[in-house]
Amino acid sequence: MDIGILGTLDVRERGVSVTPTAAKPRQVLALLALHADQPVTVATLTEEVWGRRPPRSARPTLQTYVMHLRELIDRASAAPDGRTGGRTGGRTSKQVLRTVPGGYLLDTGEGTNDVREFGELSGNGYRAMEAGDHRGAARLLRTALDLWTGPALAGVRAGDRLRAEIRGLEESRLCALDRRIECDLRLGRHRELIAELTVLVSRHPTHESLCGQLMIALQRSGRRGEALAAYQRLRTTLVHDFGLEPSAVLGRIRQSVLTAGEDGTPAPDQAGPLTQVV
Repeated sequence: MDIGILGTLDVRERGVSVTPTAAKPRQVLALLALHADQPVTVATLTEEVWGRRPPRSARPTLQTYVMHLRELIDRASAAPDGRTGGRTGGRTSKQVLRTVPGGYLLDTGEGTNDVREFGELSGNGYRAMEAGDHRGAARLLRTALDLWTGPALAGVRAGDRLRAEIRGLEESRLCALDRRIECDLRLGRHRELIAELTVLVSRHPTHESLCGQLMIALQRSGRRGEALAAYQRLRTTLVHDFGLEPSAVLGRIRQSVLTAGEDGTPAPDQAGPLTQVV
């Protein structure tokens, strides 16, 4: 079974989609797919679909959704293999969507899982960074980020459980993006980063690391005034919305921009913060 979560939910058995169109079965499949190869309790699935006060009919209705998912899996197993074009012996639905004590388990077999692949690639990228291989780290992190085709589980109605999982995935994505940009800055790609960072900062107006990276890229490109304006925009937002001042780290970047040369050359006593991205 192949699972795609980093974008529109896409679950396939032997190359054939088993993703339902109905909202609640889709919600159940999404939670099972997020925890693929691990048991998910009936209580967890019930809370996701109906919240903390489920109706009395929740359990039999959940069983109906599971039956519907199994019907889709059986059809996929009986259909020509989407990858080979021929008919091969697929697994039964009860082997794929297994009943386990207290819940259900989605057994992926040897299929792909984009969340796991993202985790492996980004983890390798972080380790490459720690080893000082910024070029290799940037390549690995870029490959990991390319797995995302849109917001995680786009098109799935999310309850409390899924919303928490989606937030975690998006934080992981933003962390990988932040580290990839750091690598690119260390590799001297500041001019190429300005457009991307400008969009990211507009999407995340209180994200200090992205703002600092934009300031660094602008300053190194000889655009000191724009770098200081980026700092001021973030400060205004933080003070207005949260009553907070920017961090000391961002303050040091601002000071480095102020003391740098007009051509983007760091002042000798301020080179550190501009060459070591935070």
